[in-house]
Amino acid sequence: MKDLVRKIGLIAHDAMKKDLIEWVIWNSELLMGHKFYCTGTTGTLILAALKEKHPDVEWDFTILKSGPLGGDQQMGSRLVDGEIDYLFFFTDPMTLQPHDTDVKALTRLASVENIVFCCNRSTADHIISSPLFLDPEYKPSRPDYSSYTKRFDNKPVVQEAVESVRRRRRKQQE
Repeated sequence: MKDLVRKIGLIAHDAMKKDLIEWVIWNSELLMGHKFYCTGTTGTLILAALKEKHPDVEWDFTILKSGPLGGDQQMGSRLVDGEIDYLFFFTDPMTLQPHDTDVKALTRLASVENIVFCCNRSTADHIISSPLFLDPEYKPSRPDYSSYTKRFDNKPVVQEAVESVRRRRRKQQE
């Protein structure tokens, strides 16, 4: 089981940072040996707490920028690149976030990529206690979007655009 390395994203809104830190510390034995990607402040606080609880453990953390300063987009990039298997994003449902569009984008990308995603402690508890979390055979299916990415194959869009520009230029020259 030591060979199993889950790639885990950790994010928390300010009002939820303490909750996520407590959750990580509570589950730290299960989380040892995994790879973490965290937005700036959240990652810095969690890593400090883990080092305090387990001073002899070497944690694999990549700390991105603060969420509103681009960290949410950095996390989204890692989602799209397949670098994250699980995203634990403890959101604050009571406070309007200035970067709400970034939060929505992360939620959408997690859905598009079909990764395990949760936004509260109760869901996180269920995820980490699932036998699938430590099952090396479990691999979530990646959706096949080839029909979408190839939707312009066999369509003359480029030729039509080029011809349209040629017609306009000829008209201007007349």
